Amino acid sequence: MLVDTQPATYQHVPASPEVRDHWVDSQLIGVLMDNVGPSLLAAILSLPVLVYLMAGQTNTIALVVWTVLMVVMLVLRYRLIGIYRLRHDSLEGPQRMNFVRRYQWSWTVMALLWGGPVLLSYQQSTQATQFVCGLVVLGQGLLTLTAFSSYLPVFRQYANALIFSVFVGLAWNTLWVLHKPDAVQIGLVLMALLFVFWGLLMMAGRRLHEVHRSSFELQFSNQELIDSLTLQTRASLRAVATKNRFLASAAHDLRQPVHALSLYADWLATEPEMARDIAPRILQSTRAINELFDSLFDLTRIDAGNYKVRLQHVDVRKLFADLSLQFEPVAVGKSLRLRTHTRACTIWSDPVVLRRILGNLVSNALRHTQHGGVLLGLRHREDMLVFEVWDTGVGIAREHQQAIFQEFFRVSQHQGTEDSLGLGLTIVSKLTSLMGYQLALNSVANRGSVFRVMLPNFTQREPLEAHPTASESNSGF
Repeated sequence: MLVDTQPATYQHVPASPEVRDHWVDSQLIGVLMDNVGPSLLAAILSLPVLVYLMAGQTNTIALVVWTVLMVVMLVLRYRLIGIYRLRHDSLEGPQRMNFVRRYQWSWTVMALLWGGPVLLSYQQSTQATQFVCGLVVLGQGLLTLTAFSSYLPVFRQYANALIFSVFVGLAWNTLWVLHKPDAVQIGLVLMALLFVFWGLLMMAGRRLHEVHRSSFELQFSNQELIDSLTLQTRASLRAVATKNRFLASAAHDLRQPVHALSLYADWLATEPEMARDIAPRILQSTRAINELFDSLFDLTRIDAGNYKVRLQHVDVRKLFADLSLQFEPVAVGKSLRLRTHTRACTIWSDPVVLRRILGNLVSNALRHTQHGGVLLGLRHREDMLVFEVWDTGVGIAREHQQAIFQEFFRVSQHQGTEDSLGLGLTIVSKLTSLMGYQLALNSVANRGSVFRVMLPNFTQREPLEAHPTASESNSGF
C-alpha cells in the first residue's frame, strides 16, 4: 500500500500578557528567595556583635526581648527557606506567588526588629555603640536594595517597615532629651537624613526592579521566539518530507497509465488491424491520467485555500437522479444494484462540492463492491441531515479506517484498488471540512461499509414538492 501522512500543522500562539506577567513574577520571586539566604547569614553574623556592644549600656530586659525575637525570626526565616526549596522551588506561577503572600508578614516583622538597635542605643549608649548600630541598620537598608528589590511588593514593605522602625527609635529617644537643644538638633537632622535615605532607597529599588523585570521579559520573549522557530522548522521539514512522498506516490500512479499508453502505441504501430481492441484501452489509460491530474489539482486548490464555495439551493432529488444516471452504467457493468432513497427537499449548499463528495463516495463504493449493491440515501434527523452511502463490499478493517483518508492510501489486499488513485476519500475529507460538514464511517471487514456526511439541520429549505416521487426506492438492496 502507499501511505502519505498528513503534515502536522505547527502554529505558535504568542502567550497573553497575563501569562507573561505571571511567569516573570515567578522568576522574580525565585531571585528574591535566592537572596534570602545571604541576608539571613548577614543577620546571623551581625546579631552577636550588636548584643555584645549594647550589653550593659542599654535596658537589659529590652535587649533580651529584642534578642529573643530576632533569634525566633531568624529560625523561622531559615525554616521558610527550607519550605520553599522543598515545595515551591520547582513550581512556577501562582504557587510561588501564594507562598510569598502567605509569609510576606515575616519580612515586615524582620524589618521592624532591625530598627530595635536604634531604639535601644540612640542617646543611651556610647557614641561608638551608636555609630556601629547605625552602620548595621544602614547596611540592612542597602542589603534590602540588592536582596529584595527583584520583587517590588516585598521590597517596598520591608523598606517602609525598616525606615518606620528607625524613625520611631530616633523620635522616641529624642523626646527624652528635649532639655538638650544640641541633642534635639542632631535628632532632627538624623530624621531628615533618614527620609532622604528612604527616598533614594525607594528610587534605586524601583529602578533595580525594572532591570530585573526587563531581563526576564526579554528572556521570555527570546524563549517564545525560539519555540516559534523550532515549530516552524519542524513544520518545514514535515512539509518537505510530505511533498517528497506526495510526488513519489503521484509519479508511481502516473507511471502505470503512461507506460500502458506506450505499450498500446507500440502495439498499434505494429498491428494496425487491432485498433478496434486497442482504442478502448488507450481511452481508459487517458481517463486515468486525467483523473489523477484533476484530483491533484483539486487537492492543491483546497490546500491553498483557492477552492471557492458558491452556496445555492440544491434539489436533492435531482442531485440523486444525476448521480444515479452517472454511475448506473458502472453498476450494471459489474452486475450491481445502485439504489437511491430520498424525499423531495431542498438544501442550501454548493451543488458542485456536494456532488463531488457524494460522487466520490459512490464511486469508491462501486469500486470495492463485487456482489450486492450500493445505496445512496438521505436521512432527516432531529438536528441534522445525513447523506449515507451503503455498500456490500469488502469493508475496511478497523486499523485502516483512519488511514483511508490520507493521500494515496490503498489497502493492497482489497479488490478494486488496482486502478484506484487513493485520492477520492482524501478529497471527500477535505471538501467536507471545507463546507463545515461532519464525515463518519462504519465498516466491517468482508461485510460492507457506510459513509455518512452530516449537515446542520438549518441547511434544509422548503421541499420542492409535497410528496415523494416514484423515482424514490426503498432502503434495501
